[in-house]
Amino acid sequence: MEVIVARTAGFCFGVRKAVEKVYDQVETGIKPIYTYGPIIHNEEVVKDLEKKGVRIIQNEEELAEITEGTVIIRSHGVPKRIYDLIGSQGLRLVDATCPFVKKIHKIVHQKSEEGYDIIIIGSASHPEVEGICGWAKGSVTVIETEEEALKYRPKQGHLQCIVSQTTFNYKKFDKLVEIISKMRYDSSDILNTICNATEERQTEARAIAKKADAMIVIGGKHSSNTQKLFEICKKECANTYYIQTLVDLDIRLLPSRGCVGITAGASTPNNLIEEVSKHVRNEF
Repeated sequence: MEVIVARTAGFCFGVRKAVEKVYDQVETGIKPIYTYGPIIHNEEVVKDLEKKGVRIIQNEEELAEITEGTVIIRSHGVPKRIYDLIGSQGLRLVDATCPFVKKIHKIVHQKSEEGYDIIIIGSASHPEVEGICGWAKGSVTVIETEEEALKYRPKQGHLQCIVSQTTFNYKKFDKLVEIISKMRYDSSDILNTICNATEERQTEARAIAKKADAMIVIGGKHSSNTQKLFEICKKECANTYYIQTLVDLDIRLLPSRGCVGITAGASTPNNLIEEVSKHVRNEF
């Protein structure tokens, strides 16, 4: 049995920095410590932080009731109004927004001030996209599917600025942009803001899945980038399995010979990846 573990599997730069910031605040920050939403989409990491006293703020109503302590902005980012609310309540703010997401906030804020209508290629329900929407001053539209791209109708005479959720499938992004561009709207600024780490991870996962007899994708159930890795791998390898931890892996589903590939989302700790890969190697 050959086991191939993707080189790009596990924490990306933005996630690593965000998690480190929370642990640093646990040690040195002004208590109590809060994160606005889960710091990353990995339940194991979130549970460990909760054990250390870190509390999660789920919405603006909960935030409005907090009068002391430190609030850490999650890696996915938040709308501008959340920053304003934290400041108005005199709370200490620590920004753990991924730098690639922060860049999109600046683009959207600037372009909307210049009169551009904003188009975000991504999932409207994802917290990163919700955060990006909150930096637009004018019209903003989220497009995730080809059907939505075909239905989109811009305001006459308006310019469009197109950006992407950082973890979106880059082939789907190109397809949706192609559909929008063919409609011959007024000149658009098209900015592929999918981060390099996402492109590399998806490309490597696809390559491994093409030659694997079975593929294991590790990540949180709410992780958008892990879900997209699973979709990519499933297209290339029918025997693709999505797990959060080793407990979810049914070793009986894996072939006794051939090749097993392993990849993981950007919010998956290295110790989980090592645990799964070691278990698969020991079993075969």
